[in-house]
Amino acid sequence: MRLLLVEDEERLARSLSQGLRAEGYAVDVARDGVSGLAHAASGCYAAVVLDLMLPGMNGFRVCEELRRAENPVPVLVLTAKNGEYDEAEALDSGADDFLSKPFSHVVLTARLRALLRRGGAGRPAVLEVGDLRVDPAARRCTAGGEQVRLTTKEFGVLECLARRPDQAVPKGEILDAVWDSAFRGDLNIVEVYVSALRRKLARAAARCEIETVRGVGYRLVPLRRPGQLAH
Repeated sequence: MRLLLVEDEERLARSLSQGLRAEGYAVDVARDGVSGLAHAASGCYAAVVLDLMLPGMNGFRVCEELRRAENPVPVLVLTAKNGEYDEAEALDSGADDFLSKPFSHVVLTARLRALLRRGGAGRPAVLEVGDLRVDPAARRCTAGGEQVRLTTKEFGVLECLARRPDQAVPKGEILDAVWDSAFRGDLNIVEVYVSALRRKLARAAARCEIETVRGVGYRLVPLRRPGQLAH
């Protein structure tokens, strides 16, 4: 699950991004409001963590522009401005939640999970393919009611495929969704995680499988019963 952090204070941005990556998120960082808005408008983020006091364009304006464009991405405002009027203005501008600095990392991640459970418009809280259930907010995967234990990157790849069941998802899109923009490795790293996922899904007897779409990427499909025809 990919997050956008818009924070101009370098040390805090580094600390926050490291902490969120340790929780299993891919994190991109923008250092001012203008670039933050441009990144958020791309539509590839599950949520935005947004400072209010930013160079170029403040966080209130970023929220307003996102909502004016009918962008439903969840926004968690994180700021040193802790007055009740600042909180009210942030929420009125389109933010979904507000957290004052200094803050607890435990509370921040809990607030993010709550936002992700609610999701933006059109984003299901729990993804289902066959008997596989993928819960992005809780970072939990089950098959037939039994937990399937996955690494953070395995979970990210599976979530990316589960969001588009029966569709061919290009390797590059999986890489963009699961690894942040700082990644400079080989595109074939996706193959490694898909192979691991196939083994784990097979051991769990999950009624779904990951197909290879040659020249494109991968597709997550439910296993069909004997004699059942594909649509």
